[in-house]
Amino acid sequence: MIGVVVVAAACVVVALAVVWVLRRRYVVVTVHGESMLPTYRPGERLVVRRASARSLRGGQVVVLAGHAHRPRADGTPGDEAGEEASKSPRWIVKRVAAVPGDPIPRETVPALRTAPGTRVPDGHLVVLGDNPDRSHDSRHAGYMTTDRLLGVVLRKVGQP
Repeated sequence: MIGVVVVAAACVVVALAVVWVLRRRYVVVTVHGESMLPTYRPGERLVVRRASARSLRGGQVVVLAGHAHRPRADGTPGDEAGEEASKSPRWIVKRVAAVPGDPIPRETVPALRTAPGTRVPDGHLVVLGDNPDRSHDSRHAGYMTTDRLLGVVLRKVGQP
């Protein structure tokens, strides 16, 4: 009887450890707004793998902290900062157009037409929504800083 209890307890501990590891590596976020139509629709849920900026490449879809929200060093959502935070989305979903070291895409990103240099600087990204008419992205705001990165979108939840 004691052996069964020990095995059951060990199984519970292992299961909790697996859940803890998965939650530290993967996150599910909900799409808000129409900036990524037709790729992602409002209300769809996305599986996101936490990633470093060094691992990014052009064309990947990423999740970044909204303007008033910055993730903590461990990747968990940071605290909101006043009334501005309550108006901005916690997470934004965009497609990477350029990573540090890539040429600055001046032709497609008006906000960067007068940016100094010829390459995207370290610590910065150029990100665009798939629906330019409904997206506030690098076309309007210029560079996004890499400290806002949560991770890379892997797939929609419930998608086969």
